[in-house]
Parts: sequence; structure tokens; C-alpha cells
Amino acid sequence: MPYEDLREFIRDLEKNNELIKVKSKVSPILEITEIADRMMKMPNGGKALLFENVEGYEGIPVLINAFGSEKRMKMALGVKNFEDIGWKLYKIVKPEIPNTFLEKIKKLPELKKLNDALPVVVKDGKCKEVIKKGNDVNVFEFPVLKCWPKDGGRFITLPIVISKDPENGIRNIGMYRIQLIDKNKVTVHWQIHKGGSHHYWKAKKLGQKIPVAIVIGADPVITYCASAPLPEDVDEFLFAGIIREKGIKLVKCETVPLEVPADAEIVIEGYIDPSEPLHDEGPFGDHTGFYTPVDKYPLMHITCITHRKDPIYQTTIVGKPPMEDGWLGKATERIFLPMVQFNLPEIVDYNLPIAGCFHNFAFVSIKKRYPGHAFKVINALWGLGQLMFEKNIVVFDDWVNVQDINEVLWIWGNNVDPSRDVIIQKGVIDVLDHSTNYVGFGGKMGIDATTKWKEEGYLRDWPEVAKMDESVKKKVLPVWEEILKNMLEMI
Repeated sequence: MPYEDLREFIRDLEKNNELIKVKSKVSPILEITEIADRMMKMPNGGKALLFENVEGYEGIPVLINAFGSEKRMKMALGVKNFEDIGWKLYKIVKPEIPNTFLEKIKKLPELKKLNDALPVVVKDGKCKEVIKKGNDVNVFEFPVLKCWPKDGGRFITLPIVISKDPENGIRNIGMYRIQLIDKNKVTVHWQIHKGGSHHYWKAKKLGQKIPVAIVIGADPVITYCASAPLPEDVDEFLFAGIIREKGIKLVKCETVPLEVPADAEIVIEGYIDPSEPLHDEGPFGDHTGFYTPVDKYPLMHITCITHRKDPIYQTTIVGKPPMEDGWLGKATERIFLPMVQFNLPEIVDYNLPIAGCFHNFAFVSIKKRYPGHAFKVINALWGLGQLMFEKNIVVFDDWVNVQDINEVLWIWGNNVDPSRDVIIQKGVIDVLDHSTNYVGFGGKMGIDATTKWKEEGYLRDWPEVAKMDESVKKKVLPVWEEILKNMLEMI
């Protein structure tokens, strides 16, 4: 069964020994970051932390690292395998056409599941136990972290940011950092390539204000979906319902025409006026491990804050990998593999390494069928959704385990002649990448690390991988097992 809210998830984390409650007093200014950073870099991501005694914010605990391991991420999504979610999506995107009446009947359960996943608007929710408007609004009432010493202020780092397209009314839910500017003003980090930014520029063209809601601490599936790279105009609340196999309960906001998860911890309502000048945002210690400099972003005016009587503030930190966001990214990598294969069926697997910040490297294995196939895949990936941000794509033969970095480097080093196997392109780059001369635009490299064919200009005989005969492996197995037994006795 899916979690109904964040609190059910927390109780399950505690039950499964995945949560540590910290009773010592700590400050949200830098101190929680230092403790959380140490925990996130422990083997397997350490444990989730619930700080129960936050300096200056007694009664509002801070939850962090809740998604910071493979186990906790799978608990959050209610799956044993991330790919299972991807195959659910695949069946929706590529439904098989039934040929007989019996097959049509068999398809009805799938249609019912999709119908059950639709969000449902209810009259009231726990997120409205406390309602503050006008002069009572004060975003500093919550223990928002200052993460790194040179950050430009305090940032909400795990928000669910909701807006609607001002032309067609289609909802977008994204995860964009929020900097606190004043008690009733924040900046929204709507990067140029993101859905929220698209809404902003449409609203500016139409001369309209754009309503925004920021949700903190929802059912963990909803929080994940806010970070997922869904195609434009696909409703993330519907995606959450598909994962949960149960629709999200939404409630209407108090001051803006938007809907939010009914049982969320905190909801911040307001609007952005595109006629106003953009506001300074940053610096911010980002997921690249470097500070992103001050830049201009939209200013949001807060009109209302609602929350539970005893809210829990869920947050995260980003910085030098590995961090909690690494497992949000790995879940996305696995979930969307079937969809990548839907577009490029020759792909066997791919790996977006955590240390590469997900947009610096993509290692891809393919079933090679014709000369130049690797370059076809490279160019196709650069045109596929948010894979457009990949700066370096390396393509391997299907037998190479791209999840094994040692095997990747072994084959990369041995199979690649840079004068023949490398293409350099220009294209879209993640705006947080500081290496390029221009923000969001720069060089990209594609590398063919597959076995080369004569049709690709290779004039020699490609060597075989040196491998032992299976008969010899089988013959020496008893001796090897005896050696292992002796080693265990020596420990």
C-alpha cells in the first residue's frame, strides 16, 4: 500500500531501522548540513535523520536524507525494482492493440488502473490545520537551512513547486530551489529549460501574473515525481498516481487557483508578476559540488501559508557527490530506461554516474547492427528529453557492463582511437555547469567505444577478449573453493 503522507513514511523508516532521531540541539545555519553531509557519505548512504531539537524552531523537526539510499528510495516508491515503474509507463505509452473480444476484456484492468491513478480534489486536508494570510505570513517561521558558508541566504531545497500553463491550463510540478528574501518574498529558481520557466515567459507575453504554490513534505512519491524528467505537459500528479496505483488527494489553495496535496506538511501560496524585474538569487553550493554564482530569477510574493499544527520540515542538501539526491537521480535512471528503449530499442542499458552529477557522463551499451550505429545513438540521445544535457556520451557493445566503472574504463581505454572515434558538437548544457563559456550552451563529446568494423575504416583484425575456457573453470572450481575456505579460517 502507498504511504498516505510523509508521516507514514517516517514511521516505516523507523520501523525498518532506517531513521535516527537526533535529540541534541543543532542550528539550521550550516550545522545540519555538516552532520547530514557526513551521514550521506557513509556506506550505502547511512540513515535518514530527524532533528527534533532545531535551534530557534522548537516543535518543528527537520527530516533529511530520507531518500539517501537504494533501500529508502525503493521504500519511498513502494517497489522492489525501479524498472517496474518504467514498464507501467511503457504499457501506457505503447499499448498493445487487442485483436479479439477476449483480449479487449483482459485490457479492462489496465484501463481501470489508469482511471484509479487520476488525482481527486477533496474539500479539506490536514495541510490547512493552520492558515496564515496577509501580515501573519512569515516564511522564516520554518527551519529553512543555510547549507554552505558562502550561500547567498537560506534555501528551500526539496520543494514541490506547482504552476499552470497560462494558455492551456496544464499543470506543471517541478523541483526548483527557493531562496528566502523576506518574510513574504522568495525567489524561484526556474531555469530556462524547465517547465515552470516556460509558464513564466508565456505569462510575461500575455501580461499576466502567474499563481504558484510551494509544497514541503508530501507523500514521498509526490516529492519524487516533482524531480522526475517527465515530458512537457504530462501531469506529475497523474504520474504519482500511476506509481501508487491510487490517485493523489488534492485540496484547493486559499488564495490562488491551484490544487495541492491535501495532507502535505507545509504549503506556501503566492504569485509571480513577470512585469517586475528579476531578482538576485544565489550564490548557492550546488549538486556539482561548486557554488553557482548570483543570477537573476523571478520573485514570488507570498499571499498565504498553510500547514499542519505540528509541521515536519523535510529538506535535503546538495554538494560534492555522493549526496541524497544521488538516489533520486538513480531512481530516475532506472525508471526511465524502458522509455529510452521505447525510442531507441537498440539500447541495452545506460549508466549516469552519481559522481558525474548525472549530466556530465552517460555510459550506454547497445546491440550494434550497422556501421556508425554508436554515433546514431549518441545524436538521438542528445535530442531525447533531458538527456539533451549530457556532456559526454560513451557507447559500448551490448556485453559490456556499463554499471561497472572498471569495465567501462577498461573498454573505453582499449577500444577508442580519439582521432577516429570522437565527435565534438555544440548544444544545450545544464545551466549549473560552470565549465562552458556561456550559461546553458557549450561543447559536447560523443565517443564510440564499440568494436570497430571494416566498414567503419578499421583495416586490421579486431582482437578477441582473452577469456578462460569454461571446461577449465569447472575443473578448478573445487580447488578454488578449498582456497576460499582456508581464507575464511584465517580471518
